[in-house]
Amino acid sequence: MPTLAEAQSIGRQKLTSSLSADVDVQALLCHVMDCESSRLYLSPEQVMSDEQWQKFTQFIERRQQGEPVAHITGSRGFWSLDLAVNRSTLIPRADTELLVALALEKLQPEMTVIDLGTGTGAIALSIAKEIENIKVFATDSQSDAIQLAKKNAAQNALSSVSFIQASWLNAFQTQSFDMVISNPPYIEYDDPHLQQGDVKFEPLTALVSGDDGLDDIRVITRQSRACLKSNGWLIIEHGHEQSQQVQRLFKQAGFTNISAHSDFGGHNRAVMGQLTL
Repeated sequence: MPTLAEAQSIGRQKLTSSLSADVDVQALLCHVMDCESSRLYLSPEQVMSDEQWQKFTQFIERRQQGEPVAHITGSRGFWSLDLAVNRSTLIPRADTELLVALALEKLQPEMTVIDLGTGTGAIALSIAKEIENIKVFATDSQSDAIQLAKKNAAQNALSSVSFIQASWLNAFQTQSFDMVISNPPYIEYDDPHLQQGDVKFEPLTALVSGDDGLDDIRVITRQSRACLKSNGWLIIEHGHEQSQQVQRLFKQAGFTNISAHSDFGGHNRAVMGQLTL
């Protein structure tokens, strides 16, 4: 059987078409070995068992077919959490951690926040972990996503988040929240990227939003005006070329103190605005 160093080399050779071969191989190998990545550097001569090697080669074959690493391992790290992932939701991306950071700048104990289209629960659970004595609600229109988010809440011992199956803010009364936050669908229905990379393995309902990708953001900005308390905040993730359009939607809905924010790669990623009644 190969050593850890040999397994990494073999894995990289097989994943030459991947833009993240090194990262993919390390993630898959660490999952098989149930170890941190540091072990791959500290113990490169450790010999794998036959069972470990067979599992690793199966994982590499699945990755060669384009299957996302998160679907193969069944998990993805986000903020300070480890989240279960499946095909019912988007895979949490590091870029979306920007929304958590922006929210934490404005939220205080005793406030009420809602995460729309929660998926795995990544945003809502990250906020709940960082701030005590805060009311956190999370919605999703898909029952499978709600069940997955509840599972992630239990696995991370976060019992303060209330999960509700609902479409955006349809189920809520006026002036209910101090903050509305969302990573909604924002891709155009005919965008060629939908057939590329990990995205082609994810549900279209979590990705596509009309001809220009803004249908759901229009609904959220309009509904947020009714459901936010005075001085409440709206934070929305969007595509990197949609910032100006989303800022206009905020202005049309009556928001002020509107600001645009870039993700960790320097791309336009989020717009935040305040509602003063």
